[in-house]
Parts: sequence; structure tokens; C-alpha cells
Amino acid sequence: MADTAVPTVETARAGDRERERTADVLGRALTQGYLTMSEYEDRVQSTFEAQTAAELRQLVADLPVHRLRRHDPRRRAAQQRAARLSVRIHLAAYLAGCVLMLGIWLAVGVGGGGWYFWPVWPIMGWGIGVASHAIPIWAHGSSGPARTA
Repeated sequence: MADTAVPTVETARAGDRERERTADVLGRALTQGYLTMSEYEDRVQSTFEAQTAAELRQLVADLPVHRLRRHDPRRRAAQQRAARLSVRIHLAAYLAGCVLMLGIWLAVGVGGGGWYFWPVWPIMGWGIGVASHAIPIWAHGSSGPARTA
């Protein structure tokens, strides 16, 4: 019967996905100034030569991996795109609601003769909500709360 010993985390073989993930972390470390170019090149070469997960972990052991992920420019750009998209969706819903309320007001006015312009109140209230959503994103370029030093 074949040996069916389960490999431990230390001896588990590394796959392409793990190597690519480690190379990505090393690339972020380079762009954020934690590695020099020569260190980066050596570590990336070692990454693709690594056979086990333990070898890959050793290559990034001295790097602040959480900080690298948190300050990744790609992540920040994605957050800003998502924030701008949320404002566009909010604005589109607001405009659709305004058109709907104006249509109801017009239909009631034509049908019953009551021409009091009641849509002004929900339009203004909702508009304040849209403005309070959009202004911080347009002014600061992000959806996160402002940081104080």
C-alpha cells in the first residue's frame, strides 16, 4: 500500500497560485519602498524556485504584509471607483424619483385641478441626502472618513 502520510503545513508543496500570491506581495513591497530592486529580483527568483509553503513564507517573513495590503494603490483606486459609482447610482435613483413625483403631481393636477407643488419637499429632502453623499467623495476623492493626524 502506498504511503498516505498527510503533509504538514511546513512540508506542503507550493503551487503556482501560492507563488503568484507571494510574488504579488513582493511587488507591493517594492512599490511601497520596503525592498530594493536587487532584493526584489532575488526574492522573486527564489519565489518561483520554492517547493514548499514554508519557503514562500520565509521570503515575506520580514515584510509588513497587512500594511502592504492596506496601503496598496490598487486597493485605494478600487475603493475610489466604488465610491464614485455609488454616488452615480444614488443620483440616478434620485433623478428617477424626481421624475416619478413630478409625473404624479402633473397627473393629479390635470385630473383633479390641485396645483399645489408638493414634490418640492421630497425632492429637497432627498437632494440633501444625495448632496451629503456626493460632496465628501468629490471633495476628498474617497469614501472613507477623514483622518486626523
